[in-house]
Amino acid sequence: MNDWTTFGRVDADGTVYVKTAEGDRVVGSWQAGTPEEGLAHFARRFADLVTEVDLVEARLKSGAADAAHSLTSIKRLRTTLDEAHVVGDIDGLAARLDRLAAIADEKAGEAKAAREVARTEALARKTALVEEAEAIAAEATGWKSAGDRLKEILDEWKTIRGVDKKTDGELWKRFAAARDGFTRRRGAHFATLDGQRKQAQTAKEELVKEAESLAESSEWGPTAARLKELMSEWKAAPRAAKEAEQRLWERFRAAQDAFFSRRSEVFSARDAEYKGNLEKKQAILAELEAIDVDADPRAAQNKLRDAQAGWHDAGRVPRESAASLDRRWRAAEERIRVAMDSAWRKTTPQDNPLLRQMREQVAEAEQRLARAQAAGDSRRIKEAEQALASKKQFLALAEQAN
Repeated sequence: MNDWTTFGRVDADGTVYVKTAEGDRVVGSWQAGTPEEGLAHFARRFADLVTEVDLVEARLKSGAADAAHSLTSIKRLRTTLDEAHVVGDIDGLAARLDRLAAIADEKAGEAKAAREVARTEALARKTALVEEAEAIAAEATGWKSAGDRLKEILDEWKTIRGVDKKTDGELWKRFAAARDGFTRRRGAHFATLDGQRKQAQTAKEELVKEAESLAESSEWGPTAARLKELMSEWKAAPRAAKEAEQRLWERFRAAQDAFFSRRSEVFSARDAEYKGNLEKKQAILAELEAIDVDADPRAAQNKLRDAQAGWHDAGRVPRESAASLDRRWRAAEERIRVAMDSAWRKTTPQDNPLLRQMREQVAEAEQRLARAQAAGDSRRIKEAEQALASKKQFLALAEQAN
């Protein structure tokens, strides 16, 4: 260790001096012992100052201490050094403190500049977060993702330090206002949506009621058309709340399925009936087409007359077979008519037995029509009118040919 006592002296009356470049300076008085003991006492005080300076320097160079705080301590030590009651290298310690003051001042400037950069960056980050929050509040419609993002912004906000209190408070007010605005707009949206869903539920309940009322209908064509219209209306209508939508859809679909299942069963039974009718008419046609009309035209005409009744009684056939059957029937009728024309041309009208027979048939048809009209039976009237018209047509053709 340095012998700081060499920088002092004690005169005969006990006054203690410290040696400096500007001359000796009185630092105290020593009466308690020898001069050497007095110098050692004041040297220990100086050593304490040196230790304090060593600590400040070490903390400053390691970066553990705030440079501005270290500078304050250095200036305090430097100011009190000129009047300190110590014995030691005052001038050396003063020079050391001056050097440390320059270092601390430089580091304090750097720290201040760094703080300013950090403050600017922090201000920019918080400003960007506020502007993003304001944009979300004004424009966002993805309510969940926007709400999640506002929470993330708040969490990030809490990690940012360095903005002055006044500016930070102003930015926070903007952020809080944006968040509140988003919350109100989201609440208004869902309130409107709830109203729309209630209206949609009411509208779909009406569709369901109508569909259920039609489920037992037997007016297959009109009802099927209306159910298809109801389905289009359902698809065009807004969605109700999830649970209500699912419940109403199940009822609506069940009503549709009930009707179309019944219709399918009826149509299947009718198709089976029509298939049987088709087989009957095919058998009638096959028999009619097998007649040798040239050999006996009158017998052919009689068979045609009998076939007409059977044909009518056979009933309807599948739609896809009706056209071909009608063509075959007309062809068979035409073949017999041509044969009859040929036979009529070979006899005089007066001697033609076919003409007499046909006139008798017309008379009989007129009597059947009269009886049906008297009975008021609409079905028999219609059948009698058709039969009379057909017989008159054949008679007229036969008379023209003769």
